[in-house]
Amino acid sequence: MRIGIDVRYLSHGLIGGVHTYVAGFVAALLHIKGEHSLFLYADTKRPLELDHLPAHATVRYLPYRSPLSSVVNDLLMRRAVARDQIDVMHYPANYGFSPPGTRTVITLHDEMNILPLPQILHCHRKHPRIVAMMTYLHLLTRAAVRRADLLLTDSEYSRQAIIRHSNFEPERIHVAYLGLGPDVARVEDPDVLRAVRDRYDLRRPIILADALKNPRALIRAWHRLPEALRQAYEIVFFSRRPDVLPVVREAVANGDAKLFVKIPTSDLVAFYSMAQAFVFPSPIEGFGLPLIEAMSCGAPVIASDRGSVPEIVGDAALIAGADDAAMIARHLSDVLSRPELARELRARGYARALDFTWPQTARKILDTYQLALQLSPRAIPGAMRFRQT
Repeated sequence: MRIGIDVRYLSHGLIGGVHTYVAGFVAALLHIKGEHSLFLYADTKRPLELDHLPAHATVRYLPYRSPLSSVVNDLLMRRAVARDQIDVMHYPANYGFSPPGTRTVITLHDEMNILPLPQILHCHRKHPRIVAMMTYLHLLTRAAVRRADLLLTDSEYSRQAIIRHSNFEPERIHVAYLGLGPDVARVEDPDVLRAVRDRYDLRRPIILADALKNPRALIRAWHRLPEALRQAYEIVFFSRRPDVLPVVREAVANGDAKLFVKIPTSDLVAFYSMAQAFVFPSPIEGFGLPLIEAMSCGAPVIASDRGSVPEIVGDAALIAGADDAAMIARHLSDVLSRPELARELRARGYARALDFTWPQTARKILDTYQLALQLSPRAIPGAMRFRQT
């Protein structure tokens, strides 16, 4: 089997969930030996993050000269795929187009890009560049899904959402959970933790949270806690982007929290490892990678009841409504004042995190490629419809 994978996320210097997904499963897939050849399609914007490739892997580089090159390569990659006579082509970032005779697998991470365009734009800032980008992704994703042979997605929650918002055949939509890399594991060395605390001026035990995931709920819950607890701990927000909500900036200005942007993975792992609780009140989540990162590092988790979150954490977290500040505060108080509860959540989190590894993900994805070859071609692409609600 000749397998092609669009790995441009690994030659753009990107961060975020899709980059983590591509980097994790491709690295694991390269170590699976079998009767297959891998063709990785990157571009020349940045050096490719993969090295020491095995003999059965080949890299094809597409030219990158300006931001428009990404658009051109979106449309012209199929020529390179045709030249390589690829059997199955995988586009792991929501869209992509293959030549005739090549089966197409698309990872549609959630339903966002196939929703009606006004609904998509409602969730984003109305900056012209953002509107143009979201419109472009929406149009290409819908067109690509019409032509795909099989879809992968990150959770059963996302699978059901995709089914609700399209008429893509349910039996052709498969779940492959994200995994954890070897660099995400609890830090036990007290000297390492002390150095991180000093570097970030952390003088009290921390409550950790993602600044992009409904921070208002945690801040409201924080003010419900007894004064003694608030004096004994501090909130630490991390974010991969600087454009956090004003409520976070206000909390920092008032001395209720600290905010750190684009911190190295090693430091974030140390934060998880020293956190007395990780609070994740996300209102919508297709997977929630920070949840398994926190569990793997031993942080007791308090999470929302929305999206895929309950599916991912299982019995290893305390659950509250995404906007239920009273329940979040109650859970926080319990975790901080009951060491036995914190120990139990930590143990359950370790066990749950073992269910999410990149080798498991890679094998699931490889099985999907084989299935795509065995399936009969789909119906005429023009028959594809997307629901408007």
